[in-house]
Amino acid sequence: MTARKIPLIPTLFILPSILFLGLFIYFPLVQNLYNSFFQFSVFSPTKEFVGFASFQQLLQDKVIVAAFINNVKYAVISVFFQVFFALVLATILEDKVFRRIAPALRVIYFMPVMISISVIALLFTFVYNPQMGLLNSFLELIGLENLAVPWLGNATTAIYAVIAMSQWQSIGFITMLFIVAIQKIPKDLYEAADIDGAGKIRKFFNITVPQVKETMFVNVLITVTGSILVFNEPFILTGGGPGFSSTTLSVLMYEQGFGKDNMGYASVIATLIFVLSAIFALIQIRVSGTGKDD
Repeated sequence: MTARKIPLIPTLFILPSILFLGLFIYFPLVQNLYNSFFQFSVFSPTKEFVGFASFQQLLQDKVIVAAFINNVKYAVISVFFQVFFALVLATILEDKVFRRIAPALRVIYFMPVMISISVIALLFTFVYNPQMGLLNSFLELIGLENLAVPWLGNATTAIYAVIAMSQWQSIGFITMLFIVAIQKIPKDLYEAADIDGAGKIRKFFNITVPQVKETMFVNVLITVTGSILVFNEPFILTGGGPGFSSTTLSVLMYEQGFGKDNMGYASVIATLIFVLSAIFALIQIRVSGTGKDD
């Protein structure tokens, strides 16, 4: 029995991607896990082995719990707006009623995606300004001045203000992905539903949603993973404050590593972020059953 030869050409094609993943993904993961067992400074030439001491510190750190809860809030709200609401928005834009103005609306919704997060954070700093901000001015204009608060300076509202900014920027991207998926749905399905007398809502739940299941899975995966890794929005807009009210795991990791020069504990937090991302991704794959034949 002859040994099976490995095809040369396909191997050469996939070799660069394997090397890239190994060098920039898997090696840093292993190196970060290794660093988790040491205590060291970013400028220190030596590392002090501490074993599982940093992991024990992680279990006793109350800030970790607060940061994780903020990430969960981020994920839940983002899934609702960036996935379910974006699907509804994409369905409306693909409706015959909006066919003439749909291209312009797509551009309007997608424009925030192309703007730098730093510029958007600066813009929303003015929006949330307690004295002259657009949001509080609007609330006062419509007679709801009692709801006007310092959105970024209030421990209760800070995280929600950051999340709202993120939804404004990101919903256009997810909407465009759904639009592409909806355009690939066979028109015969909708024509048959029209013959049966189905309304728009029934066609949405019985045709559109099942037909974009794969795209929905991808969008949920992108949204949840992004919510666990989120750093730019809270760091630029609030710096994680006031206190730790808007701190996320990534912001806390940055503060420990580069603010307090505690690279060992920062590595532990990075390991936690990776584990959580992997767990949520596996759960989503398991629950969605994507890729399986119906």
